[in-house]
Amino acid sequence: MFLKKIQKTKLKSLNPKKLLLFSTITTSVFCISNVISKPLINPKLNEINNYSSKSFVTKAVEKTGSSVVTIETQKYVNRRKFPRDSQIFLDPYFERFFGLNLPNDNQPRIEQSQGSGFIFANGLVMTNAHVVNGSDKVIVGLTNGKKVKGKLIGQDFFTDLAVLKIEGKGPWPKAQLGDSTKIKVGDWAIAVGNPFGLENTVTLGIISNLKRNVTQLGIYDKKLELIQTDAAINPGNSGGPLLNSNGEVIGINTLIRSGPGAGLSFAIPINKAKEIAYQLIKNGKVIHPMIGIRLIDESEFETNNNTVKVGYVVPNSPAEKSGIIVNDILIKVGNKNIETASDVIKEISNNGINKTIKILLKRRNRLIELKVKPTDITNLQN
Repeated sequence: MFLKKIQKTKLKSLNPKKLLLFSTITTSVFCISNVISKPLINPKLNEINNYSSKSFVTKAVEKTGSSVVTIETQKYVNRRKFPRDSQIFLDPYFERFFGLNLPNDNQPRIEQSQGSGFIFANGLVMTNAHVVNGSDKVIVGLTNGKKVKGKLIGQDFFTDLAVLKIEGKGPWPKAQLGDSTKIKVGDWAIAVGNPFGLENTVTLGIISNLKRNVTQLGIYDKKLELIQTDAAINPGNSGGPLLNSNGEVIGINTLIRSGPGAGLSFAIPINKAKEIAYQLIKNGKVIHPMIGIRLIDESEFETNNNTVKVGYVVPNSPAEKSGIIVNDILIKVGNKNIETASDVIKEISNNGINKTIKILLKRRNRLIELKVKPTDITNLQN
């Protein structure tokens, strides 16, 4: 009782303003103690810090890497129709003369090879035509270790592109496709593939050149303008994606320069690849308008002008039938003034087949205008 009276007396003696101040201080102390008692580390903030510390290459691969697949192909080689006791196996001159490579064991065998690709739509895979060419069986290996059968939808040898359909139900991881018209020389280039079956091998480089004409590489049976990069593309990387720094696919790895000039790698621009892929999906084939000429880019050092000259005319082609001859200089195709061979290819491609196009050319200081009707490249015979 005595203690309670003392407490009451003290409380009464306190000024109301002092009492209010005392209460505020006490509350503040309690609030501070509550804050201090909470953990200082925020798990979400920690995750953000960890992600921000990753390199742009790591982020790019994490974004697209799961869509990259291994493509295993099998080709059945039938045994040769020679009896086991045939003297043909004993005569090396016969083999040398006819260029035969005769096996010691005359049994059927399976030839296996490997390449890369990536899923670009629901269950659809882009790869190179040369990866799956002539295959009897295609197996698609996913990054999670699962292997599924693949069915060839279509292939186009002139652009070295093929589309496969994965058999089975998804959902499938899909790559994000970029815009190859927006890339510039000097941009980062990340090549991803599965060389020798080693999943998601990554190499880094830059875009070295754009619209590289393959005829400059001595390749005349392809209709390609390629992205050149110094990112190493190893054997088995063919068909894998070339990424930009954001992890978007800007090209498909397709060629490696060996021998003199080794270290150069080439990729099909993704915009061209998409165009070809959708034609394969829709029609099973691709139409390539051609008039049947081989072109030569010539530069004049004195005037710094570039001319496009006809280097070869395919016999019985639309070009020959219209009157185009070797050494003619192309001035205009359609409504386009010609500066490079690429201009000619683009205008004829845009024109399509079975529709005439005007060509203005120069022959011995004389201007000549001709009309040519392009045809599909498969109709041309050399």
